[in-house]
Amino acid sequence: MSAFDDAFESTVKREEASGEHSADRGGATAYGITEAVARKEGYTGAMSELPLETAKEIYQHRYWRPLRLEAIAEVSQPVALKLFDTALSMGVGSAAKFLQRSLNALNRQQADYQDMTVDGAIGPKTVAAFHSFITKRKPQGEMVMLKAISSLQGARYIEIAESRDQNEAFVFDWLATRV
Repeated sequence: MSAFDDAFESTVKREEASGEHSADRGGATAYGITEAVARKEGYTGAMSELPLETAKEIYQHRYWRPLRLEAIAEVSQPVALKLFDTALSMGVGSAAKFLQRSLNALNRQQADYQDMTVDGAIGPKTVAAFHSFITKRKPQGEMVMLKAISSLQGARYIEIAESRDQNEAFVFDWLATRV
């Protein structure tokens, strides 16, 4: 089973098959995919009938590939899975920025690798810095990176709840299951 398959399976287990919450601006969902996202990806049917295989294709196309998570998973599958989950709940750009910010803060004043622009796009420079970080910091580095990303993710959830009262309906679950 590939790292993506593991990430997808974990996501599908956590997300309801379909549903709708009155406070959710995304509308109806299926397997954690909002109707707006499904429509952008070309799905036109009822969300309650979204095929699992279509959900898998959307997740791979919209979240896994843009974050270059296959390259991240080669070094650390747990970090790849964390970035994937972060992207699902707050966007690819946020997940990428969390990794880039963490790498910049953890590079020992550029002794291990150069700072990178925090642009929300994982390219070869971000992947190379991540590989270098894990190589130099070993297993403890993986744990620290997971904590750094989770910390940024948790802080962002609080900001999201502070910015829109209706999001308070979700913040407890977000923090309990995703951070």
